Amino acid sequence: MPVIRRLPETLVNRIAAGEVVERPSSALKELLENAIDAGAARIAVSLGEGGLSRIEVTDDGCGMEPEDMALALERHATSKLPDEAIEQVRTLGFRGEALPSIASVARLTLESRTRTAQQGWKRVVDHGVVTEEGPAALPPGTRVRVEHLFGKVPARRKFLRTARSEYAACLDIVRRLALARPDIGFTFEHDGRRVLAVQGGEGLAARVAQIVARELGDNGVAIDLERGDMRLTGVAGLPTYNRGVADHQYLFVNGRPVKDRLLTGAVRGAYADMLARDRHAVLALFLDIAPEEVDVNVHPAKTEVRFRDAAAVRGFIVSGLREALSTGDRRSAQTPAADAMGRWQVEPSQPPFAPAEPSPALRSMFTGRDWSRPSTGLREASQTWRSFEAEVMAAPAGRAEQAEDAPTDAEAFPLGIARGQVANTYIVAEAADGLVIVDQHAAHERLVLERLRAGGAEEKVAASQALLIPEVVELDEPACDRLEEQAAHLAGLGLSIERFGPGAMLVRAMPAAIKGGDPHKLLQDLADDIALHGASLLLGEKLDLVLATMACHGSVRAGRSLSVAEMNALLREMESTPRSGQCNHGRPTWVKLSMADVEKLFGRH
Repeated sequence: MPVIRRLPETLVNRIAAGEVVERPSSALKELLENAIDAGAARIAVSLGEGGLSRIEVTDDGCGMEPEDMALALERHATSKLPDEAIEQVRTLGFRGEALPSIASVARLTLESRTRTAQQGWKRVVDHGVVTEEGPAALPPGTRVRVEHLFGKVPARRKFLRTARSEYAACLDIVRRLALARPDIGFTFEHDGRRVLAVQGGEGLAARVAQIVARELGDNGVAIDLERGDMRLTGVAGLPTYNRGVADHQYLFVNGRPVKDRLLTGAVRGAYADMLARDRHAVLALFLDIAPEEVDVNVHPAKTEVRFRDAAAVRGFIVSGLREALSTGDRRSAQTPAADAMGRWQVEPSQPPFAPAEPSPALRSMFTGRDWSRPSTGLREASQTWRSFEAEVMAAPAGRAEQAEDAPTDAEAFPLGIARGQVANTYIVAEAADGLVIVDQHAAHERLVLERLRAGGAEEKVAASQALLIPEVVELDEPACDRLEEQAAHLAGLGLSIERFGPGAMLVRAMPAAIKGGDPHKLLQDLADDIALHGASLLLGEKLDLVLATMACHGSVRAGRSLSVAEMNALLREMESTPRSGQCNHGRPTWVKLSMADVEKLFGRH
């Protein structure tokens, strides 16, 4: 008969370390959270070899007395829970496991000094054994150094990645916590090289621009919304400003960086009809909610949370994002890409152009003219400019002859006045501050989709089509439980289902728009979607796709010649329609070339 025995303290700590400290970035996260909770105004981070050989975090927080330092290195000892009300936790860390867990699998040097103490104190723990203790010279605050992580645990050490990969993970941790607290200054060094330096107190918008992307300020909208006890702030990128991966989505709950499936699903739902499925929004969102409405104790690393009313939180985020985007989403890509602009210009290394021999009738016009490259060093426009030969001039695809009722004041309209059509696809308009080029099909596709929604097309698309014979779909019991909980919501989207025994669902009606679909495949996908995101997004996205398809087929196609009145009517409707800055797939519907850019093309500046 096996004998039950107590595990040694060192082994208990190593087991705990397996939950809390997976890699250098996990240890760094715990140390940074401790520094923030200590009230630090400045935090300095220094790494060696991506954190594999050294992690050092220095702060100017409240510091600790020697007896508190000894307690901090014991398991489940913390100053962050004044009583037993764990549901009221307002700090980043509170479990009391981080320092002893790290100290059990590395050499940890803890130095600290309070503001009233004459000197600091140092305590060194090498893989669970105290090896040194005594006075230390340092300013008020705390300095923690972790060396040789998993040095005596080779089974864990061999599963670590390369120094470059570990460094990238640590940098992501610093960025997320720096975003969470714009009032704190952060510096980050790796192998002696300064990687990041931000000053505290610069404000959320400035911190987001520094950490996420500087272009987000010109391609994003500010968010500040409240509903009951919930508040949503941050910056959301326009749909036209997107990425191929979701690593530029920063989500926070009560100042805690999280990677939560419910929140990422809400973001995806908010951008559902504005982004292609393989593109991802760029944003930084901060959700503030009453502590008792969210459980932050569901994951050892505290990267996941659980909401008491998940549906309300998701609905608030989706509606809040859509409302914020509707205030700025008429914007599009404001300046052409640098590589696109470069195609308009000749590189200085290219030889100066030589004009073709002009026709005899025009030869006298160019006699004695200097065709050498200007000495200013500016790049010339085009590569072979031969405008003096009438036979090589292509006729415009569309010409905007002035209509009797056409507007004449470009300053009165943000998208300007139509001046012509190129390749029967692009409308060229003159605005007060530049040239606007509009993709007529992409723009009209968005306008038609918004008209369909305004006219109640969503309700028509979501109408139910009763099945002649209800179909039984067999699934596992947990999947049936998930679908049964969402039955009322799915009924609103046109899918009527009910429980038919422990492991089956009865499908009585399908959405009319997808009435020819496979009920079994649909319910299986919906069950998986609910398990992943906590709510069904898939069916709504399918119906959005139907609307988008209808809009695409009902819009002005590329290759169609438009009259001047039609062009200007399209521009005016774009100026008054939400989300007209991007098509249904997240691509820009219009771009602007400023007059300064035009003048640069001709060497005027």
